[in-house]
Amino acid sequence: MKEKYEEILEAIWKSAENGAFSLEEIKKRCDVPVSEDDFSELENQKLIDNQRGKITFSSEGRRTAEKIIRRNRLAAVLLNSILKLRNSKMEELACKIEHTLLPEVEEAICTLLGHPQVSPNGKPIPRGKCCEKGAMTVNNVVINLTDLKPGERGKVSYIKPSNHSQLHQLLSFGVNPGVELTVHRTVPTLCIKFENTELALDEEIAKNIFVVRTSARTGTRL
Repeated sequence: MKEKYEEILEAIWKSAENGAFSLEEIKKRCDVPVSEDDFSELENQKLIDNQRGKITFSSEGRRTAEKIIRRNRLAAVLLNSILKLRNSKMEELACKIEHTLLPEVEEAICTLLGHPQVSPNGKPIPRGKCCEKGAMTVNNVVINLTDLKPGERGKVSYIKPSNHSQLHQLLSFGVNPGVELTVHRTVPTLCIKFENTELALDEEIAKNIFVVRTSARTGTRL
């Protein structure tokens, strides 16, 4: 979903918390310029209902908005309690973070913070799966590429090469931070696929690539 539409859904949620459902009230709470066409598009996507100027969520829209609000308010707690940011700066950064948080990172932050129930401004934080399970430990979010199994995908977080030539070699192949790759096989050599490239990596090189897992295994190929 476009960030713009996420911002609108967030504004609808916050307006509803204050008992306001009109288009004008929602626009006041939206951090980006919006038009009636944007609301029409969300209605076409069956995320909202517009009954005589009263904007409400559909079931799917509420689920989507709930996830957005959860990410935003968890980010606000993190910035407030750990980085000690306050007011507008905190809100600005939390807004940026909410659009990029992966589910694994979101759960890790929530668990790290002890499953907070309210944001710094006292607004409720929707519960997540980790809250229902009462998770007490944080799983590693960033893992070694060699920890991925065949069929699993990961996004490159950073590379810690043993020397500069190794780093330049990886970059020349297109293995950059932010690239999402899939482990094709692990024996006899670890082989990855990304974009239109298939690349075999020496184990010592693979150990220096760190990723965020973005999917579970889809097969059992070795």
